[in-house]
Amino acid sequence: MSLQTDLEALADSNDFSGVVAVSRHDERIVELARGFADRANGRPNRLDTRFGIAIATKGLTALAAASLIESGELRGDTTLRSLLPDALRMVDEAVTIEHLLGHTSGVGDYLDEDQLGDIDDYVMGLPVHRLAAPADYLPLLDGHPQKTPPGSQFAYNNGGYVMLSIAVEIAAGRSFYDLVQERVLDPAATVDTAFERSDRLPGGAAIGYLADGRTNVLHLPVRGAGDGGAYSTVHDLELMWKALFAGRILPIKTVDRLVEPRSTTADGRSRYGLGFWLRPDRDSVMLEGMDAGVSCRTAYDRPSGLMYTVISNTSSGAWPLVKHLDERLSCIH
Repeated sequence: MSLQTDLEALADSNDFSGVVAVSRHDERIVELARGFADRANGRPNRLDTRFGIAIATKGLTALAAASLIESGELRGDTTLRSLLPDALRMVDEAVTIEHLLGHTSGVGDYLDEDQLGDIDDYVMGLPVHRLAAPADYLPLLDGHPQKTPPGSQFAYNNGGYVMLSIAVEIAAGRSFYDLVQERVLDPAATVDTAFERSDRLPGGAAIGYLADGRTNVLHLPVRGAGDGGAYSTVHDLELMWKALFAGRILPIKTVDRLVEPRSTTADGRSRYGLGFWLRPDRDSVMLEGMDAGVSCRTAYDRPSGLMYTVISNTSSGAWPLVKHLDERLSCIH
């Protein structure tokens, strides 16, 4: 059976709602769309539907920060507290931009995934309509004691990436959203990627759904920040990978530094660079995310030029198809 046929059968058997695309260079190998972007109105998901990509957004944040470092507006060893002297006083004074990028800051996390439980049950600590810009998250970020010394160990940290988005705004004197657009999305020539407000989604965007059928609008910030919340399409994510590894977003030497393995997870199943997940067994770079009503994985295999993206507008819908693609990767090229 072909990969297309396998994935179609897997999507149907798992009641998958979302899109899948597998490409090599400019050749599309697999594409499928299933389910509904808007269940109440019967609007189907399509290949050009804009989906929330959850914490895969961290890749955009990392690239914006790296661009500021490249232009000299920021340094990797700049400390967070030097940029925010009057806030986040429980953050260790030695925490740097590079610590935040690599999840080695040791800062306390407002969204600790080890303590999260069922993602559909999570409720933000502030009314979600008040979270419309990175600085709006400061009350959520404050008051969490430092967990480990900076640089001592890897611990995936959502709050650290919100801090990073606040830091780049201060360093550049510009909106984080404008920086991502100008430094990352414009060079990649994307047209459908943005930090959309969940209470004002464009017509082609998918609504996220919880397991019980409710939408996710009360569970996520009204507009994402550095740790998550962007919307994108499979085509735009393919454009981003191509632009990144063609040196159009950052010089290749800087890209190589971002995707150089820095840490390995405790179970040994994944490595991490600066903003990007890395497979332990091959030269593949990944972004993935899961929020209430959103699951996403997009990956690029450098040796083969193979790309795949799976995005679902349900909390865990992407994972059966991601698992199958990971198992088949070595057989595809």
